[in-house]
Amino acid sequence: MNKLSLVMIVKNEEAVIKRCLDSVKGMVDEIVIVDTGSTDQTIEIARAYGASIHHYTWNHHFGDARNYALQHSTGDWNLVLDADEYIANDCTKAIRELMERGNCIGRVKRIDKFKDKEGVAYAQCYISRLFPAGVRYEGRIHEQVVSDLPRVRLGVEVGHDGYYEASRSDRNIPLLQMEIDAQQNNPYYHYQIAKEYNGIENFEQAHFHLKKAYNGLTKKEMYYSNTVVDYLYAMISSKQLDEGLAVIQSEAARLHDFPDFHFVSGQYYLELILSDTAKYVHLLPRIEQSYLKCLELGETDRYDSVIGTGSFSALHNLGVYHEVTGNTQQAVAYYREAASYGYAPSERRIAALTNM
Repeated sequence: MNKLSLVMIVKNEEAVIKRCLDSVKGMVDEIVIVDTGSTDQTIEIARAYGASIHHYTWNHHFGDARNYALQHSTGDWNLVLDADEYIANDCTKAIRELMERGNCIGRVKRIDKFKDKEGVAYAQCYISRLFPAGVRYEGRIHEQVVSDLPRVRLGVEVGHDGYYEASRSDRNIPLLQMEIDAQQNNPYYHYQIAKEYNGIENFEQAHFHLKKAYNGLTKKEMYYSNTVVDYLYAMISSKQLDEGLAVIQSEAARLHDFPDFHFVSGQYYLELILSDTAKYVHLLPRIEQSYLKCLELGETDRYDSVIGTGSFSALHNLGVYHEVTGNTQQAVAYYREAASYGYAPSERRIAALTNM
């Protein structure tokens, strides 16, 4: 039977590491922990779970640290998690079946918790986290698995809340800038650093780097669709709207089945109309069309996507559209449908409109 090792790099994770290790109890055969300088109880907690503990002098390179940890694994397969992640579903059978299949890399669905302007939100993405012994990483930050083995989506859900009400930008931006300095035209690092700048509301820099990322794409990248969407959001946030119509037109055919694309398009049309109503008022119907397309598509597993763009968030924005265009009855109907998902902003709008 294949031996499965959990492999982690950690530093000062006493608040979350127990949750992570509890989530894999009975699932893994070995726990390998590489510590990069904890000063709290992280190591003691890990040791209580039978983990083998190794120490690594931090060199500002996540790929190197991951590979050092993998060197200490004795498993036939490695499952890589961060301490602020945890297995969220019953997936032992799915993992074992993939290991028996062999010669592939398992991509897990990670559900990221974050804050948006409406409150708590969630996004899903697929990342390579289960692979055979011998596979390694590259990259200083947002490191990637290097392998020609086929990637297979796996029935594993991983919760992640490390960026909820927390920022790692002070650490991440300098590391990403080092990669950009070394590879100035690599769109991946421009895309990643833009996300960091967006998180600290430096929208000018986010727009700058997303424009670089977008213009450098071959459109075959796994993050291509999200770069387009984030670029449009960056135009809105930075009030640099000039190129949005051309981007939407250029990408509409490729991203026709991506609800997040239609969702941000609806928001972009609204911002454009507000910026110069006389010039762009003819685009008003496109706002409603965009959100209706989101609902037609529904939630997606094909793309990395913000949960709600194919359901409650689109319904809410249709409610907003009808409310501001004077159709209060239709607005309330959309708000009620969104509220059926437990969406609090819609519940608040219903209360406001029905108590007038």
